[in-house]
Amino acid sequence: MPLTIAVVNDYPLVVAGLRAVLEPYEARVLVAELDVNTPVVTPVDVVLQDTFGNADGRSPDPRRAMGWTDAKLVVFSWDTHADQVRKAMAGDVDGYVFKSVTAAELVEAVEQVHRGVRVVPVAIAPTDETAALGRWPGDEHGLSGRESEVVALICQGLSNQQISERAYLGINTIKTYIRSAYRKIGVTTRPQAVIWAMSHGFEPGREHRVLDPAPTRHQPS
Repeated sequence: MPLTIAVVNDYPLVVAGLRAVLEPYEARVLVAELDVNTPVVTPVDVVLQDTFGNADGRSPDPRRAMGWTDAKLVVFSWDTHADQVRKAMAGDVDGYVFKSVTAAELVEAVEQVHRGVRVVPVAIAPTDETAALGRWPGDEHGLSGRESEVVALICQGLSNQQISERAYLGINTIKTYIRSAYRKIGVTTRPQAVIWAMSHGFEPGREHRVLDPAPTRHQPS
């Protein structure tokens, strides 16, 4: 029986993209829910929380809202700084996976976490995750995952300094991402970028899809 997974994020394109990435591995992992801005409602083995566009680095633990504390929690993030990983793992997170992994590596990490292994990245990815799994707002316009993330944080009102602190990246690096993103989408100012982004999928949505996967493995205690 495959493991059942809930994919959690505030952007419909992100959760749909991750589900598509995992489809070839449905004999091992099966997505049971696609959650956008709403809590998980069905029993699952693992909650995969994509942190794209989250100004605080990670949303509150979705398992608490659903009352299903037996599920494991894996953070799937572009934040590769060691301090961010340690901060996440100091909480109730069971695994932390960088978006630079392959789909097969993501599936393996999910399986390890379900077996009780605390999965921590063995190395800090030093570069942009342009090969990040799934889709993200702006990818069809040539934005890399990192550029899109920065644009999403701009839309939430964060300053360059705040984005730098949130991403554990130098302020000049953030400015470089902003310049390259602006060039690709054809804007020159922050207000123009926000207007463009809000009409191209950067506005968080509200959608909850409970799929019909294999029978669940366990019941809540």
